[in-house]
Amino acid sequence: MSYVLSKNWSEILSSRFSQEYKRELFSWLDYEYKSKTIFPPKEKIFSALNYVSINDIKVVIIGQDPYHTFGQADGLAFSCHNGTPQPSLKNIFKEINDDLAIEMSNSTDLTPWAKQGVILLNTSLTVIEHLPASHSNKLWHTFTTEIVKIINELNQPIVFMLWGNHAKSFLPILNNPNHLILTSAHPSPFSAHSGFFGCKHFSRCNEFLTTHNVAPIDWKI
Repeated sequence: MSYVLSKNWSEILSSRFSQEYKRELFSWLDYEYKSKTIFPPKEKIFSALNYVSINDIKVVIIGQDPYHTFGQADGLAFSCHNGTPQPSLKNIFKEINDDLAIEMSNSTDLTPWAKQGVILLNTSLTVIEHLPASHSNKLWHTFTTEIVKIINELNQPIVFMLWGNHAKSFLPILNNPNHLILTSAHPSPFSAHSGFFGCKHFSRCNEFLTTHNVAPIDWKI
Protein backbone atom coordinates (compact mmCIF):
# COMPACT_ATOMS: atom_id res chain seq x y z
CA MET A 1 0.00 0.00 0.00
CA SER A 2 1.46 3.35 -1.02
CA TYR A 3 1.23 6.68 0.76
CA VAL A 4 -2.14 8.33 0.18
CA LEU A 5 -2.45 12.10 -0.14
CA SER A 6 -5.56 13.68 -1.64
CA LYS A 7 -5.30 15.44 -4.99
CA ASN A 8 -6.36 18.69 -3.34
CA TRP A 9 -3.44 18.70 -0.90
CA SER A 10 -0.99 17.09 -3.31
CA GLU A 11 -1.43 19.97 -5.75
CA ILE A 12 -1.02 22.55 -3.00
CA LEU A 13 2.10 20.95 -1.56
CA SER A 14 3.80 20.20 -4.87
CA SER A 15 5.26 23.71 -5.07
CA ARG A 16 6.03 24.09 -1.36
CA PHE A 17 8.69 21.40 -1.03
CA SER A 18 11.81 20.72 -3.06
CA GLN A 19 12.21 17.44 -4.91
CA GLU A 20 15.21 16.74 -2.69
CA TYR A 21 13.13 17.09 0.47
CA LYS A 22 10.36 14.86 -0.89
CA ARG A 23 12.85 12.16 -1.93
CA GLU A 24 14.50 12.28 1.49
CA LEU A 25 11.18 12.09 3.38
CA PHE A 26 9.74 9.18 1.42
CA SER A 27 13.02 7.26 1.25
CA TRP A 28 13.28 7.51 5.01
CA LEU A 29 9.66 6.43 5.47
CA ASP A 30 10.15 3.47 3.11
CA TYR A 31 13.13 2.31 5.16
CA GLU A 32 11.32 2.75 8.48
CA TYR A 33 8.20 0.84 7.39
CA LYS A 34 10.28 -2.00 5.95
CA SER A 35 12.59 -2.37 8.95
CA LYS A 36 10.39 -1.54 11.97
CA THR A 37 6.79 -1.57 13.18
CA ILE A 38 5.51 1.92 12.45
CA PHE A 39 2.17 3.54 13.27
CA PRO A 40 -0.23 4.53 11.82
CA PRO A 41 -0.58 2.21 8.82
CA LYS A 42 1.14 3.71 5.79
CA GLU A 43 -2.13 4.53 4.01
CA LYS A 44 -3.34 6.58 7.02
CA ILE A 45 -0.31 8.83 7.51
CA PHE A 46 -2.01 11.81 5.85
CA SER A 47 -5.55 11.21 7.11
CA ALA A 48 -5.65 14.57 8.92
CA LEU A 49 -5.33 16.29 5.54
CA ASN A 50 -7.22 13.83 3.38
CA TYR A 51 -10.51 14.29 5.23
CA VAL A 52 -10.56 18.08 4.82
CA SER A 53 -10.29 20.02 1.59
CA ILE A 54 -8.27 23.19 2.12
CA ASN A 55 -11.26 25.45 1.42
CA ASP A 56 -13.34 23.61 4.04
CA ILE A 57 -10.96 24.00 6.99
CA LYS A 58 -12.67 25.46 10.06
CA VAL A 59 -10.53 24.29 12.98
CA VAL A 60 -6.95 23.11 13.52
CA ILE A 61 -6.07 21.07 16.61
CA ILE A 62 -2.38 20.27 16.96
CA GLY A 63 -1.12 17.14 18.68
CA GLN A 64 2.39 15.78 19.06
CA ASP A 65 2.88 12.27 17.67
CA PRO A 66 0.65 9.23 16.97
CA TYR A 67 -0.23 6.62 19.57
CA HIS A 68 2.56 4.05 19.67
CA THR A 69 0.57 0.93 20.63
CA PHE A 70 -0.92 -1.48 18.09
CA GLY A 71 -4.41 -0.69 16.84
CA GLN A 72 -4.64 2.87 18.14
CA ALA A 73 -3.10 5.39 15.72
CA ASP A 74 -5.42 6.29 12.84
CA GLY A 75 -3.73 9.37 11.41
CA LEU A 76 -5.83 11.88 13.37
CA ALA A 77 -4.40 13.59 16.46
CA PHE A 78 -5.97 12.32 19.73
CA SER A 79 -8.19 9.85 17.80
CA CYS A 80 -7.99 6.06 17.84
CA HIS A 81 -10.10 3.41 16.17
CA ASN A 82 -9.88 0.64 18.76
CA GLY A 83 -12.32 2.21 21.20
CA THR A 84 -9.89 2.47 24.11
CA PRO A 85 -9.93 6.12 25.25
CA GLN A 86 -6.51 7.48 26.10
CA PRO A 87 -6.17 9.82 29.11
CA SER A 88 -5.85 13.02 27.08
CA LEU A 89 -8.90 12.17 24.99
CA LYS A 90 -10.89 11.41 28.14
CA ASN A 91 -10.04 14.90 29.39
CA ILE A 92 -10.98 16.46 26.05
CA PHE A 93 -14.37 14.78 26.25
CA LYS A 94 -14.76 15.92 29.88
CA GLU A 95 -14.10 19.54 28.87
CA ILE A 96 -16.61 19.29 26.02
CA ASN A 97 -19.20 17.96 28.44
CA ASP A 98 -18.50 20.72 30.97
CA ASP A 99 -18.38 23.41 28.28
CA LEU A 100 -21.33 22.44 26.10
CA ALA A 101 -23.30 19.97 28.27
CA ILE A 102 -22.80 17.30 25.63
CA GLU A 103 -22.85 13.68 26.73
CA MET A 104 -20.08 11.96 24.80
CA SER A 105 -20.33 8.34 23.68
CA ASN A 106 -17.73 5.63 24.25
CA SER A 107 -16.36 6.05 20.73
CA THR A 108 -12.79 7.30 20.39
CA ASP A 109 -12.91 7.78 16.61
CA LEU A 110 -12.73 11.51 15.86
CA THR A 111 -13.44 11.09 12.15
CA PRO A 112 -16.82 12.91 12.57
CA TRP A 113 -14.87 16.04 13.55
CA ALA A 114 -12.53 15.70 10.57
CA LYS A 115 -15.47 15.37 8.20
CA GLN A 116 -16.78 18.73 9.45
CA GLY A 117 -13.56 20.59 8.70
CA VAL A 118 -11.38 19.93 11.76
CA ILE A 119 -7.70 19.29 10.96
CA LEU A 120 -6.39 16.96 13.69
CA LEU A 121 -2.69 17.38 12.95
CA ASN A 122 0.13 15.66 14.79
CA THR A 123 3.47 17.40 14.34
CA SER A 124 5.09 14.02 13.70
CA LEU A 125 2.91 11.88 11.48
CA THR A 126 4.53 8.54 12.31
CA VAL A 127 6.05 6.77 15.32
CA ILE A 128 7.93 3.53 16.08
CA GLU A 129 6.00 0.97 18.12
CA HIS A 130 6.39 1.57 21.87
CA LEU A 131 8.79 4.48 21.32
CA PRO A 132 6.97 7.81 21.80
CA ALA A 133 8.49 10.77 19.95
CA SER A 134 10.77 8.40 18.01
CA HIS A 135 9.97 10.17 14.72
CA SER A 136 10.00 13.70 16.10
CA ASN A 137 12.64 14.87 13.67
CA LYS A 138 13.45 17.66 11.26
CA LEU A 139 11.80 15.90 8.30
CA TRP A 140 8.35 15.85 9.90
CA HIS A 141 8.84 19.22 11.60
CA THR A 142 9.54 20.78 8.19
CA PHE A 143 6.41 19.18 6.74
CA THR A 144 3.94 20.04 9.48
CA THR A 145 5.30 23.56 9.93
CA GLU A 146 4.65 24.17 6.24
CA ILE A 147 1.10 22.82 6.61
CA VAL A 148 0.45 25.28 9.44
CA LYS A 149 1.91 28.13 7.37
CA ILE A 150 -0.34 27.24 4.43
CA ILE A 151 -3.44 27.20 6.64
CA ASN A 152 -2.41 30.46 8.31
CA GLU A 153 -2.32 32.13 4.87
CA LEU A 154 -5.95 31.27 4.12
CA ASN A 155 -8.53 34.04 4.18
CA GLN A 156 -11.43 32.05 5.62
CA PRO A 157 -11.91 32.30 9.43
CA ILE A 158 -10.17 29.38 11.14
CA VAL A 159 -9.81 28.48 14.80
CA PHE A 160 -6.45 27.16 15.99
CA MET A 161 -6.47 25.24 19.29
CA LEU A 162 -2.98 25.06 20.76
CA TRP A 163 -2.83 22.84 23.83
CA GLY A 164 0.47 22.67 25.69
CA ASN A 165 3.89 24.11 24.99
CA HIS A 166 4.57 21.88 22.01
CA ALA A 167 1.52 23.17 20.14
CA LYS A 168 2.17 26.73 21.30
CA SER A 169 5.55 26.63 19.55
CA PHE A 170 3.59 27.40 16.36
CA LEU A 171 2.40 30.76 17.70
CA PRO A 172 5.14 32.79 15.94
CA ILE A 173 3.87 31.74 12.49
CA LEU A 174 0.17 32.30 13.24
CA ASN A 175 -0.14 35.97 12.35
CA ASN A 176 -3.29 36.16 10.21
CA PRO A 177 -5.91 38.41 11.87
CA ASN A 178 -8.70 36.45 10.16
CA HIS A 179 -8.13 33.56 12.54
CA LEU A 180 -8.82 32.90 16.22
CA ILE A 181 -5.92 31.47 18.24
CA LEU A 182 -6.87 29.65 21.44
CA THR A 183 -4.19 28.41 23.85
CA SER A 184 -4.27 26.38 27.05
CA ALA A 185 -2.44 23.70 28.97
CA HIS A 186 -2.31 20.24 27.41
CA PRO A 187 -5.24 17.88 28.17
CA SER A 188 -2.83 15.29 29.57
CA PRO A 189 -3.61 14.21 33.17
CA PHE A 190 -0.30 15.84 34.14
CA SER A 191 -1.43 19.32 33.05
CA ALA A 192 -5.19 19.40 32.38
CA HIS A 193 -5.91 20.96 35.77
CA SER A 194 -3.42 23.75 35.00
CA GLY A 195 -5.61 25.48 32.44
CA PHE A 196 -7.14 23.01 30.02
CA PHE A 197 -10.17 22.29 32.18
CA GLY A 198 -12.35 25.37 32.03
CA CYS A 199 -10.74 26.78 28.87
CA LYS A 200 -14.10 26.57 27.03
CA HIS A 201 -12.35 26.30 23.68
CA PHE A 202 -15.20 24.38 22.09
CA SER A 203 -17.91 26.95 22.80
CA ARG A 204 -15.53 29.81 21.98
CA CYS A 205 -14.71 28.12 18.68
CA ASN A 206 -18.36 27.77 17.71
CA GLU A 207 -19.16 31.33 18.73
CA PHE A 208 -16.36 32.58 16.48
CA LEU A 209 -17.47 30.46 13.53
CA THR A 210 -21.09 31.48 13.92
CA THR A 211 -20.15 35.16 14.15
CA HIS A 212 -18.35 34.75 10.82
CA ASN A 213 -21.32 33.00 9.18
CA VAL A 214 -19.64 29.60 9.24
CA ALA A 215 -21.54 26.52 10.41
CA PRO A 216 -20.34 25.53 13.91
CA ILE A 217 -18.82 22.15 14.72
CA ASP A 218 -21.02 19.44 16.20
CA TRP A 219 -18.55 18.19 18.84
CA LYS A 220 -20.67 15.24 19.92
CA ILE A 221 -19.03 11.86 19.35
